[in-house]
Amino acid sequence: MTLELRGMRVGILATDGVERVELDQPRGALQGAGAKTEIISLHQGEIQARQFDLDPAGSFPVDRLVADASVDDYQALLLPGGTMNPDQLRMDRDAVRFVKDFMASGKPVASICHGPWTLAEADAVRGRRLTSWPSIRTDLRNAGADVVDEEVVVDGELVTSRGPDDLPAFCAAVVERFARAHHPVPG
Repeated sequence: MTLELRGMRVGILATDGVERVELDQPRGALQGAGAKTEIISLHQGEIQARQFDLDPAGSFPVDRLVADASVDDYQALLLPGGTMNPDQLRMDRDAVRFVKDFMASGKPVASICHGPWTLAEADAVRGRRLTSWPSIRTDLRNAGADVVDEEVVVDGELVTSRGPDDLPAFCAAVVERFARAHHPVPG
C-alpha cells in the first residue's frame, strides 16, 4: 500500500439516502492511500445510507455541517450518489454554494452515479465532459455538459463514473487524480 495521499484532507458531501457502497469504497481507497476523510452533511448526527436506493444500509457519522464548511479546509471533494442524497443536496443553498466554490477553486472533485446532480445545480458542468447514472444524463446535457457513457471520465480536475459497477475503475482514477493534485509535477 502506498500513501501518496498522506496529509490530504478530503471532504465527502453526503446526506440521507447516500448509496452506501458509493461512499464506502471510494472512502476506503482514499484512506488506504493515506488521505483523511470527513463526512460533510446537512444535519448533525448520522446520515442514513441505502442499498440500491431502496433498502436501509446502516448509517455514517457526520463530521461537519456543510453550512460550517469551507473549501479552504479540504484539498479534494467526493460526491457519492444514490438518488435521494444528491436530490436533497441540490435543494440546500449551503451545499450548492460549497460545491460551486469547490469547482471554482480548481481543486479535484470526484462524483459517481447521481452525484453530478449537485454539480448541475451549482452550474458547474457547463462545457465539461462527464458521465453519470443513465437517468440523469438529460439533466446534465440540459445543464451544458458533454455526457458520455464510459466507465470513468476525467476532465481536468473532475472525475465522474456511472455507478456501482464502475467502482474499481472510479476508485483507482480518484486516487490517481487526487494524488496528482496533492503532489503536482513541476512543469
